[in-house]
Amino acid sequence: MLLFKKRFLSAIRSGQKRQTIRIWKFRRMRPGQRSYIPGVGYIRVLKVEAIELDQLTDEDALADGFPSADALCRELHELYPDGSTSGRKAYRVTFELTDPPPKSESRQPS
Repeated sequence: MLLFKKRFLSAIRSGQKRQTIRIWKFRRMRPGQRSYIPGVGYIRVLKVEAIELDQLTDEDALADGFPSADALCRELHELYPDGSTSGRKAYRVTFELTDPPPKSESRQPS
């Protein structure tokens, strides 16, 4: 499950936000994995790439729902204050929305 602040949910639903930058001790997701975002629905992870935060571009920011790399970096510094990234790596997680899973049909005895 990927958790997001409520203010990002409409951007995810509209497709404006197609990636997230996460700082983890180890990679927690893999390409092809299916995950759930509360308030949005199911996603499929397309890519998970280790990155350096100082190499984020405006293109990264737009895919993450921010107007610029500076705005994205400000948000990341707010979410992960100095020291909280020690011993951790930054990952770019790219995803797409998927249809909800089909409901299991109950089998009738034959």
